[in-house]
Amino acid sequence: MTGKPGDEVVIETKDDSFKGILMPEQNNTVVLKLKSGYNVSINKDDVKKIEVTKEAEDTKTKKTLIQKNSKLPNITILHTGGTIASKVDYRTGGVVSKFEPEDLLEMFPELRDIANFDSKLISNMWSDDLRFCHFEKIAKAIESEAKKDVKGIIIGMGTDNLAVASAALSFVFEEVNIPIIFVGAQRSSDRGSSDAASNLICAAEFITKTKFKGVALCMHENTDDNSCVILPAAKTKKLHSSRRDAFKPVNVTPIARVDYDTREVKFLQEGKCEGKSIKTKTEFEEKVGLLKIHVNMQPEEFAAYKNYKGLVIEGTGLGHTPLDVLDDCTKVHDKIKDEIKKLTDNGCIIVMTTTCTFGRVDMDVYSKGRDLQELGVIPGEDMLPETAFIKLAWLLGNYKPEEVKELITKNLRGELANCTDINSYL
Repeated sequence: MTGKPGDEVVIETKDDSFKGILMPEQNNTVVLKLKSGYNVSINKDDVKKIEVTKEAEDTKTKKTLIQKNSKLPNITILHTGGTIASKVDYRTGGVVSKFEPEDLLEMFPELRDIANFDSKLISNMWSDDLRFCHFEKIAKAIESEAKKDVKGIIIGMGTDNLAVASAALSFVFEEVNIPIIFVGAQRSSDRGSSDAASNLICAAEFITKTKFKGVALCMHENTDDNSCVILPAAKTKKLHSSRRDAFKPVNVTPIARVDYDTREVKFLQEGKCEGKSIKTKTEFEEKVGLLKIHVNMQPEEFAAYKNYKGLVIEGTGLGHTPLDVLDDCTKVHDKIKDEIKKLTDNGCIIVMTTTCTFGRVDMDVYSKGRDLQELGVIPGEDMLPETAFIKLAWLLGNYKPEEVKELITKNLRGELANCTDINSYL
């Protein structure tokens, strides 16, 4: 095969001829973008000849020096990948990631009027690939930037684990003296329906116009572009795979609303203004699991965590697992009870959460909940399962087991709400 993505070519097959722009090869298939804008896929074995009629132009341009405005505050954007800094190259069909300050100001020119921006690439990865060690890497990068004259830091990340990462960093930073705002995008910056620009701009406006100190997220409030919300780091969940307003706070209200049109910031709950320095605890215990309860569970599913130091159970309703023996079909539940007891006897700390997105566990209502508590299972109140998992791993990485049992029930970073806000449900 001759030619490279972006070249204008003529492809001849046994039966036909096609003219268009060559795109990246896919699974032994030659892909061509036709003049109509549609793509055609041709099996490589059917290609007789590829003639390059015009080579792709070199799109690299010389970077222009950014002049900083001494009257504006400084913000650093730390990139970990994701759609927030991506554009689609419609010549080749590939996604191009842009991380340099010059690239960002080219994509989002409105930022020039808000602050002086610097940006650094931590890693270019899918958020699905995050591991505990990445949280330490991000924390160290934040610590380094926080020593400079910055008003705040924005973390650009893929949305799939954006809320989980924000929860993790909220625990890592025991004390923080600047705003650290996680920002993602559901759609790339050059699409008409993109949320990248407004999410990033609203995050920057929030940083420059408030005294907030702590970790939070900034994402679309609704499907339109009128406003974004600042969301609590340990109480937010991605509830939709593709909507721009996919992120919602659970059992609480957002921290603040940023009007994209007027750039006005309105606090919806008391803002965090404490923190005189940066203090971190970055250790996480690797042997912590998250188990979702479902019908027809097997004892082996619990036994799989026999060597683990912690386990979060995403139970049904108010915090239940299969436990009762009612007939021949449910005799296996005695073995499940035995496996749970083995785990707690071996020192595994088990925390119960609920598979219901909203609401909280209450293990004192039904006898099954009380039985689980007698087995050593700790009620997780209204913690999100993912947040409880992160919190338990972080506690086990930094504290003794007896301290963990006490601290897991304490509200450390806003992960536990004393009462559920009735207006927070959907």
